[in-house]
Parts: sequence; structure tokens; C-alpha cells
Amino acid sequence: MATTPSIIIDCDKMKYANTGLFSFCYYLITELNKVAEKYDETIAVFAPDKVRQREHFPESVKFISSKTWNKYYLHLPSHYKVWHSTFQLGKYWPKNDIPKILTIHDLNFLYHGDDKEYDYSLSILRKNVKRADKIITISEFSKNDILRYLNVEDKKVEVIYNGCNYFHGELVAPAEQHRAFLFSVGTILPKKNFHVLPCLLKDNDLDLIIAGNTSDYCNVIMREAKKWNVENRVKIVGPISEGMKHWYLKNCYAFVYPSIAEGFGLPVVEAMNYGVPVFLSRHTSLPEVGGETAIYFNREFDPEMMQFEFLRGINNYNSDSKVKEKIKERAGMFSWSTAAKQYWDIYKEIT
Repeated sequence: MATTPSIIIDCDKMKYANTGLFSFCYYLITELNKVAEKYDETIAVFAPDKVRQREHFPESVKFISSKTWNKYYLHLPSHYKVWHSTFQLGKYWPKNDIPKILTIHDLNFLYHGDDKEYDYSLSILRKNVKRADKIITISEFSKNDILRYLNVEDKKVEVIYNGCNYFHGELVAPAEQHRAFLFSVGTILPKKNFHVLPCLLKDNDLDLIIAGNTSDYCNVIMREAKKWNVENRVKIVGPISEGMKHWYLKNCYAFVYPSIAEGFGLPVVEAMNYGVPVFLSRHTSLPEVGGETAIYFNREFDPEMMQFEFLRGINNYNSDSKVKEKIKERAGMFSWSTAAKQYWDIYKEIT
């Protein structure tokens, strides 16, 4: 294998574990390295030292340590021919006159109702789009948002879907044994819309388990749980390991994901891989990912309608002996191997 890499990939966001951007970088780099080996080439990762210390990648992946001052000045050795920024608001851009690729995951700030965030994010994103020679996004929904709200000039926007995150490690059961439970996972912020879920526990014995990095929004979820008198059955367990996350995904009664701001929705595909019933919001990219195998809540999240939709969906799932395999087949449509090959083709196309 060539020891001098020509492609460098900005993985700065891997410093935040238990996030979708961490998973995106980890699985994409892992598969890209396999493609590079096939062509006797090497790729490099640009990230903070603590990412290297976690030893996520094979030794053949070169590691370039990022420094805070690189946000203001970054000049790469001449052997680098492609820079790939994996986050739309990334602040690291080399001064070199080399082709630059930008992955835009979503324009979620459009849907938050926060004017300050809207202005800040839009300003940075416009600069990054101007810097980039090629723009990639992860769903047709995000592509439509990009074309509608950003001036991409004559740059073509291509869609490369994320893959399904297959877990090959040991499943880790939680110390606390739960009764039958609904499960959801993600950074616990208002855009995930988790507070609409406690109503689903009415008139049954289910628990609701929500995992992910926490915030003050947890209080909103628990207030809603108290309103439905189910606060003792709503468990916000915080960040968990991959092994435990996949235990929950495999063993849940149903996976529930009412997010109102998604560029793709990696946890959805992970859940579908286990063939469990998947209940989603109708907002942003989720119908594109879930397809006909998922079950959808009404757009307004009316509690009584959600309760009806949930019961009907569970009954339909239990009455169809083939539905579990159909759900798994849907998950199999999304492949990191395929995504890596598509990115590799673009790297070679622009060099």
C-alpha cells in the first residue's frame, strides 16, 4: 500500500462520541480504507488527538492531528490532492489550491425556530458552499433544501445515502431489567421531539427508554410523562455504549423516532436491521429512509391519533408473518460499502 496519502478527510466531529456525526465518520472511514487498500492507496484523517487516542481506525489510516489555530491557517503538504469536509459547518479549510468536497447532512436549523442559530448557520454554510468544489448530501430531502435555500452556482449536488451500522461486538444488557419497552436514541434536544412519546404508554404496561447525550430538554419530556401519569415508566438513561444500544434495538417492543429535523436518521436503519416495528415522524427525511416498511405518526403529533396509530401499527406488525423480513430488507438497502465506493469515485473524478 502507498504510504503517502493523497486524500485527507476532516473528522473533527468525532471528538463528540455517541452522535450521528461520530458514526458517520467512523463507518465511512472504515469502508473507505478498504477501498483504498484495493487500489494500493492510503487515506488520512484530520482530527483532534483524543480521536486518535481512542484507536478507532486501522493502522493503515494516517492520522493528522488538528490544532485550534488550524481554523485560521491550514496548509497541507503537496502530496494531498483532495480535502473532504464531513460536516457542513466545519471550520477547517486548507489554504491549498486543491479540490475540496463538502458533505452537507442537513439544514436542520431551518426547522428550529431559532433566529440566532438560523443566521449563524446560514452564514457559515454559505461560506463553506462557496469554498467547496463538490457538494454531497445524504438524502433527496436534504438535496432539495440545499437547492432551495443555498446558491450552489453551477455545482452539482449529489446524494450518497448513509449505510446501515452493523454491530459485530458483544451485546451488553443493562443492569436494570426492564419490562417490555419502547426505545429511542439520539442527542436529547427539542428537534428530536421525544416529549410526544409518553402518551404512547397510556393503557399498557410498556416502558419508554430514551438514550443519548442529555440536556435541559429532559425536563420537558418528564413533565409530559407526568401529565400522562407515566413518569415512573419513562427512563432517560443518558449516553450508552454501542453494545448496549444494539441490545436495546434488538430487544425493544418497538423503535419510536418522532424527530422533526433529520438529514437521514441513522438510528432508524439500525433498528430496521433487527426487524422490529419502527414508528417515525412524517417530517424531513424520515419517510425517505423508512419507506413503506415503517409506520408513521400524524404530522401534528396529536396524542390520541398517535395512540391509535401505534396500536394499529403493532397489530398489523403482529398479524403479518413476512413484515419482519421486509423491514430487514429495507435496512439492507443502505450500505456503507456502497457509500464509500461512491465517495471514492468522486475523489478520483475531481483530482
